[in-house]
Amino acid sequence: MKRQAIIITTFFLAILLVVLPTRTVSASSKEITVLLDGLPVQFDVSPQIVNGRTLVPFRFIAEALNVSVTWDGTTRTVAAENSGTRVLLQIDNQTAWVNGSAVILDTPPLILKERTLIPLRFFSEAFGCQVNWNAETMTVRMASPPAPMPVIGFYALGDAQTSSWTNLFGTAYPVTSAGNTDIVSELALGWYTIDEHGNLLTRSTRNAWQRPAGWQDVLTAASLYSLRTEMVVHEENRDGMLTRLLEDEQAVDNLIAAIVLESALYHGVNLNMEGLRLNARDSFTRFVSLLAPKLNDAGKTLTLTIHPPNSAFLGYDYESLGKLADRIIIMAHDYGQRPEPAERIVEAVEMALTVVPREKLVLAISAPSETGESILEKIGIAKHYQLQGISLWRLGLVTNDMWTTIKQTIARRSSL
Repeated sequence: MKRQAIIITTFFLAILLVVLPTRTVSASSKEITVLLDGLPVQFDVSPQIVNGRTLVPFRFIAEALNVSVTWDGTTRTVAAENSGTRVLLQIDNQTAWVNGSAVILDTPPLILKERTLIPLRFFSEAFGCQVNWNAETMTVRMASPPAPMPVIGFYALGDAQTSSWTNLFGTAYPVTSAGNTDIVSELALGWYTIDEHGNLLTRSTRNAWQRPAGWQDVLTAASLYSLRTEMVVHEENRDGMLTRLLEDEQAVDNLIAAIVLESALYHGVNLNMEGLRLNARDSFTRFVSLLAPKLNDAGKTLTLTIHPPNSAFLGYDYESLGKLADRIIIMAHDYGQRPEPAERIVEAVEMALTVVPREKLVLAISAPSETGESILEKIGIAKHYQLQGISLWRLGLVTNDMWTTIKQTIARRSSL
């Protein structure tokens, strides 16, 4: 009797194993790494491979993709939405819904360690990402869809090998073609510097930034390709020169009058006073508070290109300056490593975001510090934090590999 019972039990167990769906969870001593635009995505529960598919905690991947998600505990359903795409997933249900259309999944969502895990590839591709899996390194590389954002190109003097003109227009001066104007939307023209008396200079023995012969041709070409232009007023605080200037009321008045007058040739002004220490913080803020309304009255914008809040230069009151200027370009580079360390850039951006709205912040990328691969993660930071855009220092130094990466991750401008 016992033998018969065992046989019957074994028989029914065999049937259950055939009929019931099974999940094969692969075991590996190596954890799965997920990279979005070159940046690692952090999870509180490790990604799992189930039936050959990678599953990840849904809230973390949704946050990385800037997708809003809700969880219905009653129906055990995940709803995600962004930019006209709506996705519905239900625990243990192999049917998902994308904008009302059913999609059959290879592996349904599941709950593991009180976390809801969803199929990574399906979810990411539903929101326009490209996904690649490297089995050897156990790495998922995701590229978010190209996002529209302003790209500011710093335009300065260069030799024949580092010509801003050639790098932008794709031809030798003075001939123009569309070149990279499909991605660059604005030029920051590094043509001006100053002295401690408040004189605005186009040539200086102190500063390599000069206004070149034929500069009017650049403005004509910029207009032809619908590029905004800002005049860059640049100087470094060598020997405390800027500190002395900012404390001299007459010099400040002279400089403001000269900048406002010259700005008539451009759409705006880009103020790039570098190397200010804490003792110049209040005087620099005062200078900007006097300059900004005069430019506004003249119909011109004001951009500040300044050191990041996690640098050694603390002469920049981000909170006050963010209220005065139209935007701030965070010079989050020159940290002493090449490529620039992503964690320091993230720190700088997060510090700035505590006091300045994201729509006023632009992330500066230094081309000499990056490669075609590493520039992806820098753009990824700007995309993840939904900043206004990026700037490139400088045209003439952006390699073909970098342009390829930029055009794959930033939406090209509409026809000019």
